[in-house]
Amino acid sequence: MVYIREAHPSDGWQVGSNQRQGVVFKQPKTLDARGDIAKKMCSKLEISLPCLLDGIDNKVGKAYAAWPDRLYVVGIDGKISFKGGRGPFGFKPKQAAEALAKQVKKINQSKGE
Repeated sequence: MVYIREAHPSDGWQVGSNQRQGVVFKQPKTLDARGDIAKKMCSKLEISLPCLLDGIDNKVGKAYAAWPDRLYVVGIDGKISFKGGRGPFGFKPKQAAEALAKQVKKINQSKGE
C-alpha cells in the first residue's frame, strides 16, 4: 500500500463522513507529517499491509493516477497485472484478489512449490 496525499484535508475539500469518523487532517507539508497520518489511518482501519509513503512531490500518486485512491497489483516481473478504476466506486476487489492470487502462484512456481 502506498499512502498518497490527503484526499479530503481540513484545509481543502472536506467531506462530512470524515468529520463523523474523526479522520480530519490538514494536508501534510513534510514527509514526517504524512507518515504520522498514515500510521494513524492504518491503525484506525486495521490495515496489516506494509504502508509506504509517496513523497511530498506526489510522484507515485501522479505516475499511477492514484488520486483519490486506486487498486493495483504489480507482478513479480515489475509489470502491472491489474489496474482498477478510480475508487471508491471503481474498486473491483474480487478482480484485484484474483490478479494477486495469479502472481502468488507464479512466485510459488518459480520456487518449485
